[in-house]
Amino acid sequence: MARKASGRAGEGSWRWGRTAETRRGMLEAACEVFVEQGFAAASVAEIVERAGSSVGSLYHHFGGKSELFLALFEDHQDEQDALASGAVAKARAAGEEDPLELFVHGARAYLRGCWERRDLVRLFMDGDAPPGFELVRRTRTREWVRRNAILLRAGTEPEDRVVVAVLTTVIGEAGREVAGCESQAEASRVIGTALELIRRLDPLAAPRVPDA
Repeated sequence: MARKASGRAGEGSWRWGRTAETRRGMLEAACEVFVEQGFAAASVAEIVERAGSSVGSLYHHFGGKSELFLALFEDHQDEQDALASGAVAKARAAGEEDPLELFVHGARAYLRGCWERRDLVRLFMDGDAPPGFELVRRTRTREWVRRNAILLRAGTEPEDRVVVAVLTTVIGEAGREVAGCESQAEASRVIGTALELIRRLDPLAAPRVPDA
């Protein structure tokens, strides 16, 4: 009995691994095709051919070309979030406590990721996309702002919210500039400039200026 149960568990693990491998292969193939051709011109047939899979398998795992594009975006964002979160955790472990410096560590890792994944950054920021993509992107951005507010220990006043939103936008636009660089050296200069600007602003420590 125990051996049969163990066998079923092993079979389930194997199936899960195969499913994950299939999904990963399709995402990698989709990345290549979408980057080369854009969303509208990309062919499902070419994606599955490069993935060594089938059209039926693509629709089974993702539902269609639009859903595959959105899944690729979410995967990219998760990778970027992991880079930033890992950098913040490493800085904390090294003894860093200043919220702005922790924010800078996370921003640096995020922007370096924009260089490493520059083709995807250009695709998602400036390329064509399926219906509903803008809503998905705005939702992710709102969540990014929320996490940054926690990291920066920002208050709940409107002034605090707008400061965090502006800082988040600065990083996003800096990421676009990084992705457009022609060399790693150029990208490093852009990253350094963006981080120095954030440090100089030190916005949450600045005195409030009443509206005239």
